[in-house]
Amino acid sequence: MKKRSVEKFECVWAALADTPFEAASLRTRAELMQKICAIIQMNKWTQVEAATRCGVTQPRINELIRGRVSHFSLDALVNIATALGQRVELELQAA
Repeated sequence: MKKRSVEKFECVWAALADTPFEAASLRTRAELMQKICAIIQMNKWTQVEAATRCGVTQPRINELIRGRVSHFSLDALVNIATALGQRVELELQAA
């Protein structure tokens, strides 16, 4: 039986992405999506209510809630957060 090599990754995003740059983008977008979803859940909004408040369609909110990271750009997520009265701040840390 042939022994398989196991590749280890720093994080799940590194395993999914082709480059460290893409992994960083995925991680950042996922974190922002989680925070937006938390606001929606905290306010107990339906998807239709959340869509109206965010200035997007209900299917977009559904994609967001389902964690479809690849369907959202960082710009789109910042716009949604801003529509919810949030200010997005970025923090740079040495890798």
